[in-house]
Amino acid sequence: MRLTVQALCGYSAGMKKKHKLQYTVRQVPEEVDRKLREQAVREGASLNYVVLDALASSAGVKDNPVEFHDLDALAGSWVEEKAFDEAMKAFDQVDEDLWK
Repeated sequence: MRLTVQALCGYSAGMKKKHKLQYTVRQVPEEVDRKLREQAVREGASLNYVVLDALASSAGVKDNPVEFHDLDALAGSWVEEKAFDEAMKAFDQVDEDLWK
């Protein structure tokens, strides 16, 4: 197999990226395509999601929990503030007429 310089550079650059990569899969057997599409319809999911799920299962990482770090900076930063708590009490009241 012979790779061009551009292909080698693109491959090397792709391996170092921290963001999600995009794959192009060719020559998918008709039976595999049919089964994946049937699964997508059955689960009400996109074909992309079903394929990613199959790849994760095959790679042995499907059951690994996903770690989110979106709100880490806020963890443990709550400060008690009586004025705020007093102002929020109004939101604890349920208007029974609105729920009828």
